Amino acid sequence: MDATLTTGRLVLRQPVMADAPRLSRLLDNFAVAGNLSRVPYPYRLSDAKWWLRLWRADSPAADTNFVVELPGEGLIGIVGLHADTPGTVIGYWLGEPYWNRGFMSEAAAACVDWYMGTTDADALHCGAFHFNKASLAIQRKLGFTEIGTSTRLCLARGEEVRHIDTQLTRTAWTTRQALATAATTGAQKENR
Repeated sequence: MDATLTTGRLVLRQPVMADAPRLSRLLDNFAVAGNLSRVPYPYRLSDAKWWLRLWRADSPAADTNFVVELPGEGLIGIVGLHADTPGTVIGYWLGEPYWNRGFMSEAAAACVDWYMGTTDADALHCGAFHFNKASLAIQRKLGFTEIGTSTRLCLARGEEVRHIDTQLTRTAWTTRQALATAATTGAQKENR
């Protein structure tokens, strides 16, 4: 689906072939690729071009990817949705120079809100390899809860790795939205 989202600091836009050099440069880093299941390492320009050729503007919401762009810097990561065994899954990564600044929490929240607001899905799935504490923290912040463990092939590592599976139900998302609205309303009343 062709959509653009804007957050306080970021623009989430559809990928274009011109993203290939920066995409390959940021993903050709084991610290990033080693946390992902479907990304090889080393990650070459040809890998980025192959992935970018898969994007279609007419894809359904459940198969949409967004480039996470920091104005003035360009592409800093990807957040996207795809079909998997449990249903629609959100996945994401951020280039290492941009870690620990809240960018992925902001981007993932925008993607989750867009997906839940665009579809009538009962749930959205996610997860992370057991050692990826930062990703699991983002998921908890967004209302995802652990629903079990599995093993997934990590292409960069060339092995099966224990994966913590998470899920965000529509009920949990709606509750998070209501709490955010109440907090904003309360802050506005205090500022009057």
